[in-house]
Amino acid sequence: MLSSEDRAIGAVLGSAVGDALGAPFEFGPPGVLRERFPDGVDELSGGGGWDPGEATDDTQMAVLVGESLLERGGLDLPDVFARFRRWAAADPKDIGLQTEAVLLGGDPWDTAAALHFQVNGRAAGNGSLMRAATPAVYFASAGRAATMAAARRIAALTHGDAAAWEGTAVLHELVRVALLGEDPQAAVPRSLAEVEPAHRERWATVLDPRWQPADATEFNGAVWPCLGSALWALRTTSSYEEAVCAAVDLGGDTDTVAAVTGILAGAVHGPAAIPARWTAALHVPLPGFGDRVLRADDLRALATALATAPAAA
Repeated sequence: MLSSEDRAIGAVLGSAVGDALGAPFEFGPPGVLRERFPDGVDELSGGGGWDPGEATDDTQMAVLVGESLLERGGLDLPDVFARFRRWAAADPKDIGLQTEAVLLGGDPWDTAAALHFQVNGRAAGNGSLMRAATPAVYFASAGRAATMAAARRIAALTHGDAAAWEGTAVLHELVRVALLGEDPQAAVPRSLAEVEPAHRERWATVLDPRWQPADATEFNGAVWPCLGSALWALRTTSSYEEAVCAAVDLGGDTDTVAAVTGILAGAVHGPAAIPARWTAALHVPLPGFGDRVLRADDLRALATALATAPAAA
């Protein structure tokens, strides 16, 4: 029987491994993973500028949020934003255009995303989902309302569109349910009931159990199909490995879709289901923070600390 702490490790480690698995295939066509590895993925591959097992901005930002929560004893939004800004200024290998514009635009932490949205009118990228593993684990013990509220506040640091806030809030709640050993798919209706009414119908469409990635009306770099695809991958497979491989094989924004899938699949199936042959090469550089590089054991320790810390908003 998996404990909630085990599942928390699965969520954090599972997200990072999904990220590293998908990184070399980003913006590729559907089926690219299966074509390259018809007999299954033995070890994490490199390519596209990524070393084998190297995690991207998805995991880097998740680590920054998690470490802020622990070091500050709760959610200190200016501190999270400052860490993000320090990281972005260090020229990471990958950073979303929207996130980069918000972090390096010079505006204060509490207005930068909103000002960007006012000017551009588009801010529903999946960047608020990709970093959710660590805060979702941290806030899970505080209950549904608290974890969804925290998700919205963290998402709003870089994403001015409330659609991204609501999607991240749903993901937080589904992780909370999974950490309890319950079925996150069954929790979707309850989660949707907490979504702001203006965004509920659109989220209900992509989170419907009949939805599949072929039904998407946007590129999966957008928040809606990204989370919808993660749930699709979870419900149409029976293992962690199958789920993240299915996510990568969708093509497009493969690292983030697989990272979000990995959060849920890792929490559901547990850390033992994540192939050791994949975690062996996993590493997470942190640009802007010296020569720090986190390995799988560091992520396990981070997840354990987050899962056992008293959640303070």
